[in-house]
Amino acid sequence: MADEEDDIILSELPDDELTLQMHDDLYDGLKEEIEEAVGILLERGWTPYDILTKALVAGMTVVGNDFRDGILFVPEVLLAANAMKGGMAILKPLLVETGAPRMGKMVIGTVKGDIHDIGKNLVSMMMEGAGFEVLDLGINNSVDAYLEALESEQPDILGMSALLTTTMPYMKVVIDTLIEQGKRDDYIVLVGGAPLNEEFGKAIGADAYCRDAAVAVETAKEFVARKHNQMATG
Repeated sequence: MADEEDDIILSELPDDELTLQMHDDLYDGLKEEIEEAVGILLERGWTPYDILTKALVAGMTVVGNDFRDGILFVPEVLLAANAMKGGMAILKPLLVETGAPRMGKMVIGTVKGDIHDIGKNLVSMMMEGAGFEVLDLGINNSVDAYLEALESEQPDILGMSALLTTTMPYMKVVIDTLIEQGKRDDYIVLVGGAPLNEEFGKAIGADAYCRDAAVAVETAKEFVARKHNQMATG
């Protein structure tokens, strides 16, 4: 009975079963099913924020955990993230209209001289999946490109990625420039990429080194929560 799964009619499922089905469909990277289910929940009067958090973010959390634990691999995570994007495309304009709370905002890009972007793209997608607003600057970013984006977007987090040992030091150039301009403490700086490690992250003055996308999401959540708490108590 291999076709039984295909016979599920999403519109006939009660809300709790539909959200669980969405978790499964996200895990399997089924974009059309996610888009259909988002539409059904909206018709049933769900708020965009509840759909985002209870259906999409909750589903991507499972994907992120299994990626971290080596159960899922990059191709599967990219499929899941693409399905998530399908749902997000419907929800984004509605979330803006309703002024829904967001986790935080991130500017991310691969550093100057480096054109690798699979890891960065994965972090962008997973961060969006966790409810963050993300501006992805793409590859080969100069100090000026980062600074312009930070100025115009005023994010909570700056993310920098590098896959080459020759481009890694450029991260320090960006951080040093922020220090010179007195802006370093305005942002949480997260760095990642295959040749990096924790020691390197500390040495260049980053807040944290993130070994993969799942860790990046967890780290970002921790730092943003801490920042909000400091602001509340300060």
